[in-house]
Formats: sequence, structure tokens, C-alpha cells
Amino acid sequence: MITSHEIIVSKELSISEKQVRTTIALLDEGATVPFISRYRKELTGSLDEVQITAIRDRMQQLRDLDKRKDAVLKSISEQGKLTPELENQVKSAETMSVLEDIYLPYKPKRKTRASVAREKGLQPLADLLLAQERIDVESSAAAFIDAEKAVATMEEALAGARDIIAEQIAEDAEVRAHARKSLLNKSQFVSRVVPGKEEAALKYKDYFEWSESLKDAPSHRVLAMRRGEKEELLYLDIDIAEGDVLPGIEKIYIKGNNEASQQVALALADSYKRLLKPSMETEIRVLTRQKADEEAIKVFADNVRQLLLAAPLGQKRLLAIDPGFRTGCKTVVLDAQGNLLENTAIFPHNGAGGQAEAERVVKRLLSAYEIEAIAIGNGTAGRETEEFIRKMNIPGAVLVMVNESGASIYSASEVAREEFPDYDVTVRGAVSIGRRLMDPLAELVKIDPKSIGVGQYQHDVDQNKLQSALDDTVMSCVNSVGVELNTASKQILAYISGLGPALAQQIVNYRKENGPFSSRRELKKVPRLGEKAFEQAAGFLRIRNAEHPLDASAVHPERYALVEKMAKDINVSIQDLMKDEQVRKRVELKKYITDEVGLPTLNDIILELAKPGLDPRDKFEAFSFTDGVNSISDLKIGMKLPGIVTNITNFGAFVDIGVHQDGLVHLSQLANHYVSDPHEIVKVQQHVTVTVTELDEKRNRISLSMKTEEKAPRKHSERKSERRQDKAPETDMAAKLAALASKFK
Repeated sequence: MITSHEIIVSKELSISEKQVRTTIALLDEGATVPFISRYRKELTGSLDEVQITAIRDRMQQLRDLDKRKDAVLKSISEQGKLTPELENQVKSAETMSVLEDIYLPYKPKRKTRASVAREKGLQPLADLLLAQERIDVESSAAAFIDAEKAVATMEEALAGARDIIAEQIAEDAEVRAHARKSLLNKSQFVSRVVPGKEEAALKYKDYFEWSESLKDAPSHRVLAMRRGEKEELLYLDIDIAEGDVLPGIEKIYIKGNNEASQQVALALADSYKRLLKPSMETEIRVLTRQKADEEAIKVFADNVRQLLLAAPLGQKRLLAIDPGFRTGCKTVVLDAQGNLLENTAIFPHNGAGGQAEAERVVKRLLSAYEIEAIAIGNGTAGRETEEFIRKMNIPGAVLVMVNESGASIYSASEVAREEFPDYDVTVRGAVSIGRRLMDPLAELVKIDPKSIGVGQYQHDVDQNKLQSALDDTVMSCVNSVGVELNTASKQILAYISGLGPALAQQIVNYRKENGPFSSRRELKKVPRLGEKAFEQAAGFLRIRNAEHPLDASAVHPERYALVEKMAKDINVSIQDLMKDEQVRKRVELKKYITDEVGLPTLNDIILELAKPGLDPRDKFEAFSFTDGVNSISDLKIGMKLPGIVTNITNFGAFVDIGVHQDGLVHLSQLANHYVSDPHEIVKVQQHVTVTVTELDEKRNRISLSMKTEEKAPRKHSERKSERRQDKAPETDMAAKLAALASKFK
């Protein structure tokens, strides 16, 4: 039977109730997102990973809401204040913010001015004033003068009653909903520099005197201002005119025009300034931070995905160089499987003698190991080292500059020490540079994604949410590519569906003790790897030259019998099915449809038989920077240069043009037309051509453009659109903040 939560998820995500119910059941049984999207298409109606993840996350939010409701009901009940009406309100709350507003008046709190007034017996006077009937306020208040209760005067009695009313207004769910909506739609972010810290805050110069609509503020500016505030260099406020909030509250609470109403109006003004506004500003700060975090995490996860799925060079005998001036260039030789064969240091930048010796060493290594490719890190001395190697005119070896972000993190990590206990960090770093050229995915999973040089403000966002998003991303990438069971590291095996670090280590241990796996079936012999883990993992693990030909493919073992029947029915072998397209065309797929297997799975099987274990990543393409352009001083305005996209943010893309300082292609310069999302135009590691538009050597800043020359005059509307580019919000923050507010935790 469909549950209320499943109905909510179905409506919100526009996915059928049956699909939602089935997907949640699979997730609750322990199935992973990659497994469900790949091998349970008939059950889910071919939902993709994004949809399955959205179902999982929204259902978790609703279950967290249920847990909070139980806690709230228990707390109110223990206070003896739970009525049937209040219980129904709590159970009917659709969002966390509504639930917290209902609970606020009953939430245990420290002593307040209102609680002190209640202890003095002034609640009846507050109720009398709230009724706003025509009464003699002074005489009514005088009746509550009580020396024993420390109410000495009529004024003290009225002040205490107003404190009770003020707290009631500030905790009223309807009032808070109105204030929240007003702040989200009408308030401004106001930023200013802390007096006396102008010089230290130069990197935040744009925000010294800055204000903008909260609903339109893009995530990167929100995060920048928050960082400046955290560093105590900026003051950051949320500003809203009282006229945008108070009239709506007055309509709720001011019921007349008499003495009692005047007391309520005084209490209302005090409530807004002292209680409601500060409380709601804190909540709005949380909401805007969550929204900014959400966008920044999405940008970072997208960038990480593109980096992990960058085209691999493949298995090549390789020379990898971690460049340096004073300490020399650490040079390593790797075989086609990435194993370290030899390491040394060369000093091509230490005068003619060092250059000659370096050339001799490189030639010896090239010859001795029949090197097929040379990888050079793009850090300090990278372009100079590349120029040195190019001048040697080495035939038959592709030369590639490799982004070395995070290589130093890896080289000092426990993973690197375990792999290379007898080598220092410089050797490990060079090995990492070489391996990430061979297979970026296999190498980069060993590094904390926050350290690989993509994203925006990743260290400022909610780290738990960031880690969760990155884990999802890495798992998705690893399983979409698949891994070779007999050579995969435990780090990459840990991301395979159904495994994790413990089982990954068990697989590596078994491999060491028993030699290479001869079949997927042998996985069941690995200690603690049960049927469920096997079901989840097997299809994503490949074995070259295995006993069963399908072990090298993405066909799941649970479908081997089906493929064998296909082959038997047309009197061929499985190998024939995999080799010959004409043979595969003889298979009548409709004959094999059952309650469990439909056309989606059958089509996947046929596609996999055509290209078993095909790597879905792009084919590797060699790239080289412009000769003679090695530093920012070599650049000139108007130069057209080849570059590689290294990072994408909401405000544009950073491009490496080979001068040790990435240039920025602003959002407005990515294309000749309006661009709302840079990911629509570029991806990380994409090869692009850019034009230098501005240079600031003092601040080490380079502005670039990817616009092409227009062949015809632009229409007025196009020019107008371009002028709007800088002013146009990168996201519809109003809609997104409203949506986030409805799910506020």
C-alpha cells in the first residue's frame, strides 16, 4: 500500500507512485543507486541515478521529519500540555519549519522576561489586553500590583503584560510564516568593511560597501561575504524595512483602536525588534547558507565528476616528471600497469652542465624502457621542463602536461606510504602524476576530492553534506566505468556498489594469498562477502581472460543463463554473439521477456555483448600549450591561445593557458549568447581556445574570453541581452530559497 510519504515524493518529483514505492523498497533492502539504475530498470521504470538519488534524499528528509514529530509530541506530552488539537497540528506539519513554529511556545527555554512576568501572575492581564475590549487599562493594571510578587506599580504590571504578549507574538506560527516570507522576498544583504581592516580585507574589496537583494544573490557572493564575516573583515547584515513586515503582523494582532489595542501595539513593536526580527534573521541566515552550500556542492560535485571521467591515456610505458628548479625534477619510470620501475632526479634548469646530464639520463630511460608517453606536472618549472623535453625532439612518445593538484596531498598520505614505504614524498608525487595520466579515475580516488583543485568555497560549506555528495559522485563514476578486479586498488574497489573499505581490503587480501581471480563466481570465496554484496558488486567488476566470457562485460551474472539460452536458441556460442553483429541480429528479444526481465535489460545486454567492458570515457587527445608563452609577462592583450578548463564556478570557468596562473573566462565571455550555467558550455579538462582580454600582473590576474568574432552586426536585442549578462542573477534564488524554506531543517 502506498504511504503518505511516497505520495509526497511522487508529486514533488513528478515520478509515478509505483516507481517511488519500488525504488524505496530496493533502497531499504540495501541496494545502491548505481545497482538500481543499471540492473533493476524493469522495477523502477528505467529511473536514472539522479532520479533515484532524489527519491532517496527526499524520503530521508520526510523520515527525519517523522522522528522530530515524535520528539516534539513526547516533549509537549511530558509538560502536560498536549491536546488533541495540538497533536493533530504536529502530525499534520508538512515541513520542518512549520513543525518548529508549532513547537516553539512549548520548547523548554531559559528564563525570559515573559516567564518572569508569568511568575508574577501577570498572564491574566496580558490576556485581558489581548482581548482588546474597551476597558480602563490603568485601573485594570492596578489590580495586579502585589508587593510580594515584586509588582510595585501599575506601570510595572503593564510592562510585564506586554513582555508576555511580545513573546506570544514572536512565537506565533502565523506571524513567523509571514515574517519568513517577507524576509526571503524583500530583504537585502548589506556588507561593509570592518573599520581599520581595509588593507587586510583587500580581497573582499567588492564587498566594502555592498548591498543586493537576498533572493537574487548568487551562491558564490553569499559564500564570499560569509567568509569575510567569519574572518572578521566584513560586517554582514540582513536588512528589511519595517514597513515590509509590520503591517502584516498588525493585521493578525491589532483588533481595535482603544487603550488595550495601544498596549498590544507597543508589545508588537517590542516583539519585532527584540525577539522576532533577530530570531528570523538567524533562520534566514541558515536558509541562505544552506541554499548557497547546496549550489556550491552541486558545482563541486559536477566538476569532480568531469575530472574523474576525464579521458585516460590507457596502459602505456611512461616517464613521469615532477618538475622543480632548485631541487631538480624527480623522474620516475612506470610500466603499463603503473608499477614503479626506476626513479632518479634530473637538473635541466641548473645551467648547461645540468641540462646536458639531464638529456643523457632522459635518453637512457627512453631507450631502456621503450617509453611511449611522458607526463610532466604543471606546477613550478612545469612549462620550462616541458620546453626542455620538447627540444629533445623525441620520436614516438606523446608529451602531456598533467594537472598535479593534490599530488602532494597523496604523496604524504597513508595510502602512498602503504604503496611506497621505501620512497620519499617526491617519488610518490611523480608516480601519482604519471598514473593520473594513465587513468585519472583510478588515481584520483586515492585523494580527498576537496584537495584536487576544483569547486568554489568547498571548505566553507557544510562538510557532511559535501562529503555525502562527493561519495555519491565518486561511486557513480567508478561504477559507470567498472574496474578490473585483478588489478584494482582497494581505494577504487571500496567505491564499487555493495563493497566498502572492509570488503575491498578482503578482496585485496584474497588476491594476494590466492592469486588472480579466474571468475566472478570466485568472489563468493572472499571472507565476509555474502550473497547481497555479490549481487550488488559483481556486474561492476571485470575480469580479463576469465573462464566465462561474460565476466569481462557489464552483464550481471544473474543474466548469464539468459545469454546462454539466447546463444543456444540460434545454435551459436556466447563468443559468437560477442563477435558478430549479424549473429546478434538473429536474437528475437521479445522471446525472452518475462516478469523480471523486460526490453530495457535485454537491450542493455545486446549493447554490452557488442562492446563488452567498453570504457564510457572519451578517447584521449594530446594537447600542447603555445610555445614561448610560459609566464604572465609573455601575454599580450588580444592573444589567442589553447587552454584546458581546470575549474568551473557559478561565475565562469578557469582555464590553464600554460603560464602558472589560470585565467578566468567570466560567465559573460563564455559564448556570444546569454549563458546562465557555465556547465552548459564547458566541462573540466575540456580543450578550448581563448583570447586574452585583460591583464593585471600586480594582482596576478588574467581575464579571458571564449567569444568568437561575429560575422554580422548584432541585433539590438542581442546587445541588450549581453549588457544584462553581468547583472542577471546566476540562479533564481527566490524560487530556490522558497523551496528550501519549505524543507528547512
